[in-house]
Amino acid sequence: MRRLLLTLGLALLPLITGCARNYFNVPQNSFADEVKILGVAPIMVDADSDIRYPQKGALIDLITAQNRLHEEELVRMLKKSNSFYTVTKLDADPKTLFSSLLFRRERRDDASIRYNKYFWKEEPLADLIRKNSLDAVLLVVISGITRPDKIYSPTLLDACEGDYNFLIMSAQILDAKGNILWEYPNFRTRILSYTPLLNLQYPDFDESKANMSVKTPVKFKTLEGIRKALDKRRLDLLMRETGDEELYTTQFEAMTSLLELNRDDNTTAKPAQPPQQQSTGGQKP
Repeated sequence: MRRLLLTLGLALLPLITGCARNYFNVPQNSFADEVKILGVAPIMVDADSDIRYPQKGALIDLITAQNRLHEEELVRMLKKSNSFYTVTKLDADPKTLFSSLLFRRERRDDASIRYNKYFWKEEPLADLIRKNSLDAVLLVVISGITRPDKIYSPTLLDACEGDYNFLIMSAQILDAKGNILWEYPNFRTRILSYTPLLNLQYPDFDESKANMSVKTPVKFKTLEGIRKALDKRRLDLLMRETGDEELYTTQFEAMTSLLELNRDDNTTAKPAQPPQQQSTGGQKP
């Protein structure tokens, strides 16, 4: 009986303490106090990352256009999290911004999760935050990475295991000193997971079957196929199309779910309005 109670207690522990989980790189109270005004930079594309698509330029143009269509959705979801006093979208060219901010990219394999981690130039970052009167800025990057996966045929009778080229989405919230206050993928979750934005390749099981080939060829999807995948809408319980695109919304939900402050007590209430700065008599502070 004692062993049974112990087992049940361990099983219920995540449910009991899960709401108090801190997904930030700083204490939640510090984050709530310091980050009241969040700026959201345009979603950027790392064209020099591991994107092996044959029509790379056309793919980047497509992803850049898709990003601009979904930035307002990300801002709305961040506002809905009630973790910030205000959230504002920054007006900038994403290609120019990425070029001016990027210090270096580092391919990482942490806890079996492969992703690209980004490091930014401190002075341009601080200048961006200061010019827009922000406390911190959210930088979101879409990049390419090749990683192993196992994909099954529609009948689930066959599978093709190997390396596939993916588009992934990563994100960081940084302050003017370059401190990473929060990041995605997030390694503070109990169950680590990281879903790519899109697999650029697919195994052609039909061709393999038609040619009675032992090896299944892996091909790149067409641009039109990628566009349709990005435009695919979610279905509701009655299998009706909703207004949300499946792929981007899934990424944004994964991110914003890790940005909600714990409100089980009064220590992390919604950030209050920042104090008004006193007049400096027309002089710059």
